[in-house]
Amino acid sequence: MFNNILKNLSILKKFLFINFIFFTIIGLFTFVYIKNVQPNLIKKKSSNHIEVINNTIDNLTRLKVKFVAEDIRSFLFSTRFLFQNLDRVIFFDNELNLIGDTDTLDLDPRSFSTRLDLVELEMLNEKKAKEATQKKNIDIGNEYSVSLNDILINYAASKNFGIPFTFTQEEFNKFNLTTIKNVMQNGKNIGYLVITENANEIKAAINERKNFIIRTAIAVGIVILIFSFVLNRYFLKPIKNLVSYTKTIKNKSPKSTNIDTLKLRNDELGLLSNSLDDMTLELQKRITHAENFSTDLVHEIRNPLASLKSASEILHDTNDLNQRIKLINILSHDVQRIERLITDYSQILKDEVALSKEKIKKINIEPIIKSVVDDFNSIYKLKRGIKISYENDKKNKYFINGIENRIEQIVANLLDNAVSFSENNKEVVVRVSKSVDNKVIINILDEGEGFKENDTNKIFKRFYSNRPDKFGQHSGLGLNIVKNLVELHNATIKASNRANQKGANMEIIFPKSKERY
Repeated sequence: MFNNILKNLSILKKFLFINFIFFTIIGLFTFVYIKNVQPNLIKKKSSNHIEVINNTIDNLTRLKVKFVAEDIRSFLFSTRFLFQNLDRVIFFDNELNLIGDTDTLDLDPRSFSTRLDLVELEMLNEKKAKEATQKKNIDIGNEYSVSLNDILINYAASKNFGIPFTFTQEEFNKFNLTTIKNVMQNGKNIGYLVITENANEIKAAINERKNFIIRTAIAVGIVILIFSFVLNRYFLKPIKNLVSYTKTIKNKSPKSTNIDTLKLRNDELGLLSNSLDDMTLELQKRITHAENFSTDLVHEIRNPLASLKSASEILHDTNDLNQRIKLINILSHDVQRIERLITDYSQILKDEVALSKEKIKKINIEPIIKSVVDDFNSIYKLKRGIKISYENDKKNKYFINGIENRIEQIVANLLDNAVSFSENNKEVVVRVSKSVDNKVIINILDEGEGFKENDTNKIFKRFYSNRPDKFGQHSGLGLNIVKNLVELHNATIKASNRANQKGANMEIIFPKSKERY
């Protein structure tokens, strides 16, 4: 279910939703922690009270102090050091009568005399003492307040009688902690001892923790909001622009999406934008190339088809044997021409698929060229007496960044073209050299008629063929395939006539090879 919710949300909403979940979980833990902090602090404080109560009971027992008002007053004065850190200590007898209260003692200045018998202790009037213990000003969580006497009565009747009981009271910005315990002597309950202490430090500690948590939560919330703004402004919106850009291309929409600003970025999104734009342009280039190629192929096939149609119609109407043989030869020639066009076109498509899977690497082209030259020599030297020679400029090795079988295909196609224009018993030379800037140059020189075209660049166009005596025997795709493979290697190819003799010169210049590819 959680995955289904996240799946339909945007990245920003996912980020905010996950942070909300974490905040909620941390908030719950924080709430539990705050709830447990106060009881723990109270427990620690009450343990000190219990220790004082036990010490007081021990002193009462040791000094054999009677649980009456006069003895308790004397005891309070003589042992005041026991209660110096406490705000109030109250003694009750077994009938819950107040018999001693540090808040109701009026100490005469002579109380600091060295003689105890000179100390005058006097209780405040009975009305104030009664008010102090019976005033219903203690809130213990019920709907109404209770007095200290009420709490003592409940304590005496409870099953926890004999166990120290601690409760808190808040009034006038004071946080008081009170602990009650009964006093036993000789196995008999003789009264109750109540200790009250101002424990504002507990409230301060809790408030400090609450304030710290609130400040931290606000700070984290601000950080998350700032991060969300940055995430949305500098990452998510650019990604949306890229998505819009791809959808525009996919749907062929006239609406344009500009990603030039994204391409200027120097981060990963800039790299992605440039890569996406390059990929899109390359894809559009291939689509345009395929469309143009298909259009040209249809145009080239239409001519032999028209010839086939005309020849078949004439063949159907004529009874002249010689005429019929001539028409049959035309039909056969046109069928071969169509077959050759389709075969070469199919090979180009296969080459494009293979090229997308092949990797360019650093190779030495000399052994590749020698292998192709040897293969052609074994065929044409015996068949037509044409010698194919290999030459170099005596440099060490000729490294380029390329694909081995494609280099072999380039050389083979150019040699096949050179041989087709050469007469019997002529020579074709394949020469490899290096330029001053370490570019590798391949020249294929033949002794044919050379080029009649003023602009030799047109010979690399698809379906171009200038062979009047061999019309239809070549598809006109060979040199176009060579040009595409050469450009794949970031190389250039140009055609020219030989300067010092008759013949053609095909020159390919490969860029300097990189150490690593």
